[in-house]
Amino acid sequence: METDRGKIDRLVFTVEETAKILGISRGTAYLLANSGGIPAIRIGQRRLVVPRKALEEFLSSAGKANENQVTREGQDEPH
Repeated sequence: METDRGKIDRLVFTVEETAKILGISRGTAYLLANSGGIPAIRIGQRRLVVPRKALEEFLSSAGKANENQVTREGQDEPH
């Protein structure tokens, strides 16, 4: 967890930080986190955090899904 500069790498982001990373509103980020659209963990009754690794995997898989869709859409249909 510690980098060569002595700082601790963050393991989780707040929902607000996640919203900034994704370029969406805070409200949308909370809706997605509460509905499972963004991987999130509830700590206690109020705190909601997004694990860095889960967010990276979420974005990676979403990117792959988009690549597959673009590839399928770009293929010629059989005649």
